[in-house]
Amino acid sequence: MAAVRRIHRCLGACTQSSQRAATPRRPLLTAPHHAAAVRAASPLQVRTFALSACRLRNTDDFGTGFTEEEEEEEDDEELIDDSEVEELFEQQAGIGEGQQRVFIVHPDVKWGSRKQYLTTAELMMAEAVGLVNTLDSWRVVDKIILSTKTPEKKRIFGKGNFQSLTEKIRQTAGITAVFVNVERLSPLSERELEEAWGVKVFDRYSVVLHIFRCNARTKEAKLQISLAEIPLLRSRLKNEIANLDQQGGGSRYIGGSGETLLEVQQRLLKEREMKIRAALEKLRKKRHLLRSQRKHKEFPTVSVLGYTNCGKTTLIKALTGDSGLQPRNQLFATLDVTVHAGQLPSHMTVLYVDTIGFLSQLPHQLIDSFSATLEDIKYSDLLVHVRDISHPETVNQKVNVLNVLKNLQVPDRLMSSMIEVHNKIDLIDNYQLTEPNTLPISALEERGLDELKKAVEDVIVNSTGKHILDLKVHLSSPQLSWLYKQATVQDVQVNADEGSAVVKVIISTAAYGRYKKLFTGR
Repeated sequence: MAAVRRIHRCLGACTQSSQRAATPRRPLLTAPHHAAAVRAASPLQVRTFALSACRLRNTDDFGTGFTEEEEEEEDDEELIDDSEVEELFEQQAGIGEGQQRVFIVHPDVKWGSRKQYLTTAELMMAEAVGLVNTLDSWRVVDKIILSTKTPEKKRIFGKGNFQSLTEKIRQTAGITAVFVNVERLSPLSERELEEAWGVKVFDRYSVVLHIFRCNARTKEAKLQISLAEIPLLRSRLKNEIANLDQQGGGSRYIGGSGETLLEVQQRLLKEREMKIRAALEKLRKKRHLLRSQRKHKEFPTVSVLGYTNCGKTTLIKALTGDSGLQPRNQLFATLDVTVHAGQLPSHMTVLYVDTIGFLSQLPHQLIDSFSATLEDIKYSDLLVHVRDISHPETVNQKVNVLNVLKNLQVPDRLMSSMIEVHNKIDLIDNYQLTEPNTLPISALEERGLDELKKAVEDVIVNSTGKHILDLKVHLSSPQLSWLYKQATVQDVQVNADEGSAVVKVIISTAAYGRYKKLFTGR
């Protein structure tokens, strides 16, 4: 592999894009430093996260709720441009080129704080297999569940178990990678395991992030993934510098700059991270503006959330009839918040917000990277928690979703009014509802949706402070047309002799105030 030339290309993409900008900016590396860095670091071997394992498409299967017109109105100087985003995204770190033949190791923790109590080792292994199978060019070669009492150790397992595991991995033909099914491996553990097994080693963080990368469509998703990959780049960098130190070449100063190779790369990473965060902050402000516009138009918003692949997108498609939605039976098929309009039984329009799916043992750093996307949940009028009731881990999945919502500090008013939906009842023979205050549905077969819409309407009317009123209007005045535009008209009873009508409406306090001021003088 090329040396820092490749690191600089990966980490210094912002430098090249800044040189294209109309306003001159300070480059990340001056020309002398750049040349010196290349000369000094030529022995460095860097693992790049390549993209050929993913089949990325350029089409946007899922929008972000931003219209093209709104995108074009944004000042180009205010937001990172598309070419810069593509450079950051395509040149980030990666998991490996071509196909991966994966050996999965699940450490079964016997006791302590890392033991999982609401699931089993077999179910956790099944989820790990599902993660690998989500990637088109990956396949599971073999798998093993191995007990451990020392998950915090750098080799995770005791000496005997680790030795037998190493022998099994080495004797299994064709392995290109080992997936250790833990939340996050330390750089030291990753290095130790790779040296012992002779192949690449991944954890849940890197595998899930790679799945995200394969499903990224929009600018915001790509930036969030690029941000989430920074910790992986730092880990890889520490490992590579440690290897150089052993060879006596990792601590050299570069071209008299006073910086070591490690310090140069850390600075590049820091500047890269700041650039991504600044761009995401601009997008966050834009999202806040769009939320404000929705609130101004008084459209109630319903966030549909749940464990990954529980059927959220299928449900929203059934509730709204939006033919543009194409649900996929795949983990993390939706990465971007998308908004879809639907009507309740009263003809009130609500906006259903499709959100990213949750996962057990999802590292906080990954959640933090997507915090701007998940922020929409906190500003909803109602949460609908969709559960795949046919899944053997449905109870554990519920706990994980509730923990994420707690970590996001979702307001108590939303948690207490949240509607829990048991989806995929069509997959259960003779399904019987066993939990109170839940609604059984089949989004695929559109069963139970009328009851769900009624429940959503009841909560929305209560939580948004809307009023159900009978208003007498004069047909010769613009009162009726105004109500159709500013409120939800449920029924109109016309009295032709009087030239009037009694209109049953659902109307907000603010809109009712405007109505009275316009038509009754109060």
